[in-house]
Amino acid sequence: MAIQVNGTTIPTDEEGYIEDLSLWSPEVAEIMAQEDGQELTEQHWEVINFLREYYDEYQIAPAVRVLTKQIGKRLGPEKGNSKYLYELFPYGPAKQACRYAGLPKPTGCV
Repeated sequence: MAIQVNGTTIPTDEEGYIEDLSLWSPEVAEIMAQEDGQELTEQHWEVINFLREYYDEYQIAPAVRVLTKQIGKRLGPEKGNSKYLYELFPYGPAKQACRYAGLPKPTGCV
């Protein structure tokens, strides 16, 4: 599987996660969102950028509980809750947001 970004083929696994994290760009996230029928807003980008920073620091994608807690600390309690995150990422905040962020599938996600 693969996605096309500006004429470049970016290989993905069977669940749509890119295989080479260095090939990620904001355009990759936009195309993945379009394929899911979503348009990325500033709120989506807050979560995506947070995930990329988290991954840079810890070399792991956070599980949904960690994501929710950390988003709450960083962006405030009105955003650090499952309801808010599921509204942004209906296919699962950790799973879908990590895919858009070009990160591997979080541990503990089925």
